[in-house]
Amino acid sequence: METFPVIDLEKLNGEGRGEVMELIKDACENWGFFELVNHGISHDFMDSVEKLTKEHYRKCMEQRFKEMVESKGLEAVQSEINDLDWESTFFLRHLPVSNISEIPDLDEVYRKAMKEFAFQLEKLAEQLLDLLCENLGLEKGYLKKAFYGSKGPTFGTKVSNYPPCPKPDLIKGLRAHTDAGGIILLFQDDKVSGLQLLKDGKWIDVPPMRHSIVINIGDQLEVITNGKYKSVMHRVVVQPDGNRMSIASFYNPGSDAVIYPAPLLIEKEAEKGQVYPKFVFEDYMNLYAGLKFQAKEPRFEAMKAMESTINLGPIPTV
Repeated sequence: METFPVIDLEKLNGEGRGEVMELIKDACENWGFFELVNHGISHDFMDSVEKLTKEHYRKCMEQRFKEMVESKGLEAVQSEINDLDWESTFFLRHLPVSNISEIPDLDEVYRKAMKEFAFQLEKLAEQLLDLLCENLGLEKGYLKKAFYGSKGPTFGTKVSNYPPCPKPDLIKGLRAHTDAGGIILLFQDDKVSGLQLLKDGKWIDVPPMRHSIVINIGDQLEVITNGKYKSVMHRVVVQPDGNRMSIASFYNPGSDAVIYPAPLLIEKEAEKGQVYPKFVFEDYMNLYAGLKFQAKEPRFEAMKAMESTINLGPIPTV
């Protein structure tokens, strides 16, 4: 069995750089996922974010979740449930405009910590996009520019808890899907596992590792790389004991960003041609909202059909 790619970012600064870049390339081309260690975010700070997130769940969300389970009779289900996820979540928006001050129930310490955490993840996302540019042979900053739109990228965080589930064989924590956006940075529980990705027809566990950040490729990077990097189906399976924490931050294109395969990559693989359509990110998201838990290929086809009916201007530059 191949081992899940774990990449030590600290080695970028020494003679191991070539090897690290090769590992990132292989992970992007063959896995769609990888795990980062020594990524520059302090371990103490991550411990603090985890502690505050778990406290917030216990204080503000646990009771609500129990009431939802009770009202839907989920503890007594006898057959598989395909239209519901066993998760308790809230969302934070950071860019282009933050809504963190408007989220109820967040105490000041937690609010401040999440703001700082998002700032550090944003920097890490941009560093990673430049590493991908380097591997793809694109000019530095190309992917950031492609995501920019008129107001910069969209960046937000989904904070989830997956409480213990009495029927883990019948209810998914989060149903299988690919992520619609750009690059996803996940800080996951290192004690309670559950995240799995689909590789070569098999579900593989993404190993919980202390202080790591899990990275995965979204649909937009698949389009921009003309399929060289692919977004991958993944899901969360729930456990009968242990509450799993997950903080997923999505660095996505701006809503009006025009997304299309990088011309240089099409040139490099001329015989393959342009496989993916050109579209406005917001249009893709509107479609995705209703089709999240279905295969991505029909979404790309629908965008291709739309492409001929709308006039898309040039890519905005920063």
